[in-house]
Amino acid sequence: MTRNKLVVLGGGISGYGSAILAKKEGFDVFLSDRGRIADRYKAKLEEWEVPYEEGSHDEARILAASEVVKSPGIPESAPIVRRIRAAGIPVVSEIEFAGRYLDGARCICVTGSNGKTTTTSLVYKILRDAGFNVALGGNIGESFAYSVATGSYDWYVLELSSFQLDGMYDFRVDVGVLMNITPDHLDRYDHCFQNYVDSKMRITRNQLPADAFVFSGDDPVIAGELPKYDLRQRLLPFTARAGAASTTAASEAPASADEAAATVGTTSDAASASTAAAADGARLDGGCFTARLGDRCVTLDTACMRICGLHNAYNAMAAALAALAAGVDEASIRRSICAFDPVEHRLEPVAEKEGVLWINDSKATNVDSVWYALESMTRPVVWIAGGTDKGNDYEPLKAFARAKVRTLVCMGLDNAKLVREFTGVVPEVISTSSLDEAMTAARRAARRGDAVLLSPACASFDLFKNYEHRGACFKEWVAANA
Repeated sequence: MTRNKLVVLGGGISGYGSAILAKKEGFDVFLSDRGRIADRYKAKLEEWEVPYEEGSHDEARILAASEVVKSPGIPESAPIVRRIRAAGIPVVSEIEFAGRYLDGARCICVTGSNGKTTTTSLVYKILRDAGFNVALGGNIGESFAYSVATGSYDWYVLELSSFQLDGMYDFRVDVGVLMNITPDHLDRYDHCFQNYVDSKMRITRNQLPADAFVFSGDDPVIAGELPKYDLRQRLLPFTARAGAASTTAASEAPASADEAAATVGTTSDAASASTAAAADGARLDGGCFTARLGDRCVTLDTACMRICGLHNAYNAMAAALAALAAGVDEASIRRSICAFDPVEHRLEPVAEKEGVLWINDSKATNVDSVWYALESMTRPVVWIAGGTDKGNDYEPLKAFARAKVRTLVCMGLDNAKLVREFTGVVPEVISTSSLDEAMTAARRAARRGDAVLLSPACASFDLFKNYEHRGACFKEWVAANA
């Protein structure tokens, strides 16, 4: 085993960036991907003269490494990962590896089961608009490692999945943001929710007293975790006052719409036994929020925002607190939040044709995301859902479905569960097995003044490559046929 020999496992955006950074830093680096590497990544690897393989794993070469950087999409159960672990070779994530070469730059890192893409994008916009020298990366944007290798930034704003957090050990987050924790990806965590929770809480790992931890003060899971940790960093909770804008706990959608206001008051109190009275943090009250850090304060009427709904009020409060912690001035934060447009594939208005509004929420791959989508709807809804079910419990969606959904169009290869769960809940349930069939059914069901909402609650892999492909196909169909 050569001390300076590094293997990168996986040739996607995380892998190619890690390999190029390793090459720049003088490692004897080799990249291996059992599948096919995209042409654009192969071109970059060849430009940097990084040796690689695709279609198989050279086990002897991989097991000769002193360290392995594993791409987040590769599970621990993969045979090659098990062999690497058995050989005692350290395995880290791209984030851990790239974090060693920041040269004084600082990081704002955002995680959570829902809301992290919008919040990360919003934080990045705020810092960029304020003139900061900042890069966007992690689970969105460019590879973090590639940005470290090829650029020179003062700040990195990173979206981190639980899989990226799992491979972090010494990396320290200057400003950590935890939006919420709800069941997701349990197939990667031995079907144990606590394992997933532990992964999300790694965002606090190694933080110092001068660092900041922004978190939902309305999330009961986070509330239960806080006492387990010796948190010495600045704690910045964001909460909603009971009854504000028909709010509910960020991570636990109630079983009925009537329970929403009561749920907020209960979970907020539980989540912040030690922090609710603190002056620092953010609070939504009657459609306006105040975010405070020391003697600096941002007050904003959410009616000015282009992104709507309770979930986006939470996202904006989290982003405002992170930006305050980074030193952005209050007026700049307000301007950027009000000018921020919806993220692609997340409650993205696509078009209004013949009085029907078409909305792309393809990124809503779990029940909690769909709950917030339905909560934000102000028109009667034709709801398109379905795909690869992840063991979903649809009960939390039924109150809004009864109140707001005119027709449910199920789009997937196996719709039996959705049909069973929502028959009798909404007036009409239609089962389809293709995008064109589903969209045609939605167009036929929609009336003037309705919204057609693609908010699947499921993964996309039965009919599409990923949620982006699903959303893009939705938008193309609307442009051509709606």
